[in-house]
Parts: sequence; structure tokens; C-alpha cells
Amino acid sequence: MILMVPYRKTLKYQRVSLTRLNDTIAGEFLAKDLPGMTSSVSQTAVGAWLDALASDDPAPGGGAAAALCGALSAALVSMVARFTLDRPKYVAVQDEMHDALAQCEGLRARLLELVDADAGAYQAVAAAYRLPKDEEREREARQSAIQTALVQATEVPLQIAESARAVIVLSVLAAQRGNRSVGTDAGGAALLGQAALRAAMLNVDVNLAALRDEAQRERFAARRQMVVDGVDELVAATLAAIIAQQG
Repeated sequence: MILMVPYRKTLKYQRVSLTRLNDTIAGEFLAKDLPGMTSSVSQTAVGAWLDALASDDPAPGGGAAAALCGALSAALVSMVARFTLDRPKYVAVQDEMHDALAQCEGLRARLLELVDADAGAYQAVAAAYRLPKDEEREREARQSAIQTALVQATEVPLQIAESARAVIVLSVLAAQRGNRSVGTDAGGAALLGQAALRAAMLNVDVNLAALRDEAQRERFAARRQMVVDGVDELVAATLAAIIAQQG
């Protein structure tokens, strides 16, 4: 996806590719071990994307922000795993942390893809609503296009929520078994994942209500329930593990 973000102080726009976001964060923002680093997040692609999010363009919007929040959550769990690997004190959990790291890196990459996918899904719905509707034939075609677009506009945020839940599950492991010195980061991951899930679910619910295909609506509703069931308890378990370690 190509984002249009404000350039200087004019109304002109500069094209910024969100597909570069991951490399930019890694290279310019999260390079914690680079001495003398002066780069500010506001000067990276992260800052440019936030400018686009804050603009009067409806995409990217809340769904894309939820996906990015989920990616941040996954990155924090990966950080805890890396702080635990190859530490003699945590030799008993090395296999678990390797698995958690691999899963979180996959989820982080998927959630970044869903940032773009959500914006694309919104644009498809908007385009369908703009179709002509003067004649009966046009109205039928328009309604069909809207329903098709709504299926994808429900699927994408549901995948964001499902991915966020998977990260939350891993945050419990990170808090309970990971390096205690970064336990609060596991807690932050759980809370960010919960926020990502809840924010994505807002879009799921509004689009689900507009779907006319009852069978499709029921399938989505079943997946929705699986995502939300027990998620608050998972977050609570993560936070409880952190509190227990501090006692």
C-alpha cells in the first residue's frame, strides 16, 4: 500500500510505502545498541505513518492502528524471549522461548501485513458504496459489491483480533517463564495485544451487522466468540505473574 502523508507545510503529499515500516523500525528506531544514535521516531516512517493516521483521510484508520498495536505487542514478547535465550539461569525454558520467538516473529510480520490489508478492505467498501444506484440493475450490482466488500472488511479485522489473541497467549508464557528483568515488557505486550483485539473487534461488529448472508454472519460470529472468550483472563494471568515475581 502507498500512503499519502503531509509534506512540509503545503497541501501536497509525499508517497510513503508502509511495507518499509518494519525495516525502518528495526534500523532507525529500535537499534538500541548503536552508540550516539540521535534518530527520532518522528523522523522515521513511523512518524510519517502516524501523520497519515492523523489526517482527514479515513484510511489508514482504527483497524490499521489495531494491527500495528498488535505488531508492537508481538515485538515485545519477542524481546522478552531474546532476553531469556542463552541465559544460564533460564536453561530449562530455552526450547519454549525459541518456539515463542518463532511464533511471535511470524505474528508480527502477519500483523504488519494486516495494517495494509485493513486499509485496502476499507477502500473496497467505500468504492462499492460509490457505485451508481439510479436504476434497479445498478442498485442490485451495487448491493452485491457492498456485500462482497463487507465480507473482506469483516475478515481482516477478525484476523487482526485472532493474531492479537495469539500474541496475548504467548505473553502469558513470557511473563511466567521469561527473564524476570523484562517481565513488565511481557505485561505491556499483553495490554497492547488486548487493546489491538478490542479495537479490531469494533470493526468486526459494525461490519458483521451489515452482512445479509446469514450463514456467513454465523461463521464470523462463531470465530468472534472464540477470540474474545477468556482473553481478559489471559491478560490478568500475565499481570499476576509479574506481580508474583515482584513479591
